[in-house]
Amino acid sequence: MTHLVYPGALHTRFHHAIGAMHLMSLAIEVLRGKGHEITAAEEEAATIAILLHDIGHGPFSHALEHTLVNGIKHEDISMMMMEKLNVEFEGRLTLAINIFKGDYAKTFLPQLVSSQLDLDRMDYLNRDSFFTGVSEGVISFDRIIKMFNVLDNQLVIEEKGIYSIEKFLIARRLMYWQVYLHKTVIAGEMLLVKILERAKYLAGNGEVLFATPALQHFLKNEITESEFFTSDVHLLQFSKLDDQDIFASVKVWVDHPDRILSALCGMLTQRNLYKVEISNEVPNKNRVNDLRERTAAFLKVNKTDVCYFVFTDMIRNRAYNAGRGNINILLKSNTIIDIAKASDLSNLESLDKTVKKHILCYPRII
Repeated sequence: MTHLVYPGALHTRFHHAIGAMHLMSLAIEVLRGKGHEITAAEEEAATIAILLHDIGHGPFSHALEHTLVNGIKHEDISMMMMEKLNVEFEGRLTLAINIFKGDYAKTFLPQLVSSQLDLDRMDYLNRDSFFTGVSEGVISFDRIIKMFNVLDNQLVIEEKGIYSIEKFLIARRLMYWQVYLHKTVIAGEMLLVKILERAKYLAGNGEVLFATPALQHFLKNEITESEFFTSDVHLLQFSKLDDQDIFASVKVWVDHPDRILSALCGMLTQRNLYKVEISNEVPNKNRVNDLRERTAAFLKVNKTDVCYFVFTDMIRNRAYNAGRGNINILLKSNTIIDIAKASDLSNLESLDKTVKKHILCYPRII
């Protein structure tokens, strides 16, 4: 929903997958040039792994990740799709799957696909920065890739690339607050989540809703994680879903007789989004209750249904997680040190902390 703030942000996940695949070819070329053996089979496998790393994402990306298929991570769906493809290709994706899972002796190959400094992040930061026009996200990906090296099968960065890594981490933090967690983006995503929640509630109670067959499948059925991964029918329907399925339905639901669903869809199509307040403290309970009472009276909805219009939640931002695949700097002495300790930037260690903020959403008219 970032296009609600930055109209140019209409690039697709396919663009990103192709871009990440291109960066993989550059990284492998650099590492081979520094004397590290990467076979043709390993190159193909790593390229396939990065190409398919996001294939399990559903419509509207992270916004609906826990709405259509509750509690199921897109990485697990990606893995399931890759395993199905592996059957079709008679085992030729086995090595790619091992790299994707991080289960490979040459650890640097899985690290190129998923780590604190993977090619996934390197592509989306630059790509999203370009299409949104937010220059803070621009990183020197070519410089960083040229600084790649391998020590004891681990991906490391040569010491002279330390400033490019600092900029990469700070760019990631700024892009989250200015783009991905912008309050208008949050408002749009939350509204979409509430629309799907209401639609699923109505469909679960026998209400007939307009929807494509694929979307209808997920509206009518409450599918658990174990059910999703043990029956091909759910994955087949999921693979048919995209943004058009969702938004076409939203446009039709504007005229649905259910006042809650109709009002929520009207808010999204007319861009009358929630007012979002972001704070470090938990929103005052009395104020939240007051907003709920006033909203219920204004919209003529009961106290149960007002939760679709007034609610609280939490957002998190962590630019660097030192405990999960550290970014190691290779010093000239041939020893390695974590970026947070190698850097002379005093604020870099603070990026290792998860910043939690509370949000309060309510209709603008209240």
